[in-house]
Amino acid sequence: MKILRKLPLVLLMVSLFWSCSDDDDAVMVSTTPPMNIVETAQATSNLSILVEAVIQTDLVGALTSSGERTVLAPTNEAFTDFLAAKGFNSLAEVPNDVLTQILLNHVIDGSNIESSALANSTGYTTTLASGPNNSNLSLFWNGNNGVQFNGGATVTTADISTTNGIVHIVDQVIDLPTVTTFAVADPTFDTLQEAITNLTPATDFASILTRTEINADGINPNFTVFAPTNDAFAAITVPSDEAVLTNILLHHVISGVNVRSSDLNANGDTTAQTLEGDNITVTLPGTGGNIADMTDGSGNNDIGIIAVDVQALNGVIHAIDKVLLPM
Repeated sequence: MKILRKLPLVLLMVSLFWSCSDDDDAVMVSTTPPMNIVETAQATSNLSILVEAVIQTDLVGALTSSGERTVLAPTNEAFTDFLAAKGFNSLAEVPNDVLTQILLNHVIDGSNIESSALANSTGYTTTLASGPNNSNLSLFWNGNNGVQFNGGATVTTADISTTNGIVHIVDQVIDLPTVTTFAVADPTFDTLQEAITNLTPATDFASILTRTEINADGINPNFTVFAPTNDAFAAITVPSDEAVLTNILLHHVISGVNVRSSDLNANGDTTAQTLEGDNITVTLPGTGGNIADMTDGSGNNDIGIIAVDVQALNGVIHAIDKVLLPM
């Protein structure tokens, strides 16, 4: 009888034990603290080199601080490929100042940008990396077939939420962009890309516009490029004579200076000599919806600047709606 009396008590204790265990599990799940960007990377095995890079460059504090930011996180394979392409045997061989800027080129500050906001669209934003005169570098996205940045890095895992931002894992390291990077990546400049490559093989425009150092020929960064859109080229007959086309293209480039829109005379003209030799003039304010008006070497003054300040490491691009013609 004593045994029978004890049985209900034992069952009650077992029942209470399991109930407490279930409650404890529920509490643990619900109170597990969410992770910040660095903790999220540390918890992702394929981002271990990124974590190592963040520690090496002392950016842990910047990426754990409160706020909103979007981080494009390259995988270990992406870093391995990047290091090999740059001739480094390990992350430790990369100078810290260079590695810092490369990492900052993967951070968009001030907003959590979900992949849905980039889908079926193209455009520019800026990263925390610094270009000429401490201007933030531009970043081009193309969301028309997945989401791709600067013509290379593609999002493989999107929308990882953290306490201080959002992370998208990408399959390439996004190198610091040159003027050529944007000319190639942005489909708005497809005809320009064709003109500076296949149509003018005697002049290596693509290589020239990737320069970041002084050169013996005097064609030096920084470059200010007035880039005609596809529609601008469609409005003219593109010369078949390579020498003529080369001079036209050179008439769109100013060498040795990074002229952003804020550097222009606010109410008047700014005149500069192009690589072709003739002057071009930018006039503010613009007319007819243009940000600014332009006059080319031939005196044509119906040219509009329609987008400004695409900032590269070695220069800046402004989009124009007509092709500039030298004298």
